[in-house]
Amino acid sequence: MSPSKAWPRTATQSAALDTRIRLETPEGIDLALRPAGLLSRSLALGIDLVIRGVLLVALFFLLDALGEFGGGLFALALFLINWWYMVLFEVLHQGRTPGKQLMGLRVVHDDGTPVGWSASLLRNLLRLIDMLPFGYSVGAFSCLQHPLFKRLGDLAAGTLVIYSDTPTQRPLLPQVPPLLPALALTLDEQRAVLAFAERQQGLSPARVEELAAILVAPLQMHADPDPQYAVGQLNGIARGVAGSI
Repeated sequence: MSPSKAWPRTATQSAALDTRIRLETPEGIDLALRPAGLLSRSLALGIDLVIRGVLLVALFFLLDALGEFGGGLFALALFLINWWYMVLFEVLHQGRTPGKQLMGLRVVHDDGTPVGWSASLLRNLLRLIDMLPFGYSVGAFSCLQHPLFKRLGDLAAGTLVIYSDTPTQRPLLPQVPPLLPALALTLDEQRAVLAFAERQQGLSPARVEELAAILVAPLQMHADPDPQYAVGQLNGIARGVAGSI
């Protein structure tokens, strides 16, 4: 296996001015990951701390009425929320705590796969060290020094906090019956027709008719004095091309 096909590719192969890293799966699929920086991670952590604090305050007042029994329940809740809040959300919610979800972040393994129980437990247990001596000083220093913004917990667990990029949605095509072109279209011609149909909603009617007139001749379409005829024909061909891809 050549070095360019190794699994996974390391961050040192990334461009010096771009923190985006690319991984290649054994199936030959390229994954592009954007590691999250210190600021976005700090904001996500701050949101999670606020949520945990609100939960604990609410439980304290609810359980205080139960006396010593309520105190025991609160101690149990304190343990569960402090130690399992992060782990449960990361493992059961695709690597996203509420804070990370609001900031568009998630935790994954270094190879881009979803984070598991052992990795999540380890990275969160080591928060005790990252918090030293106060205010996550060790963790912040580690993030600033590492090219992928990893704190000690991430280094030990082999995890990475990345941005959850949402897939780009293709523009909707006009709802017209599909048509077959008069001749076989090349790949470039198919792309041109699809681009015309997808982008016309953001253009003025005059510009749409102008572009349609330009495309009519290469496609050997029947000329018509009504400019909207060419627009409708091109949209129909686009629907046919999209259905064949």
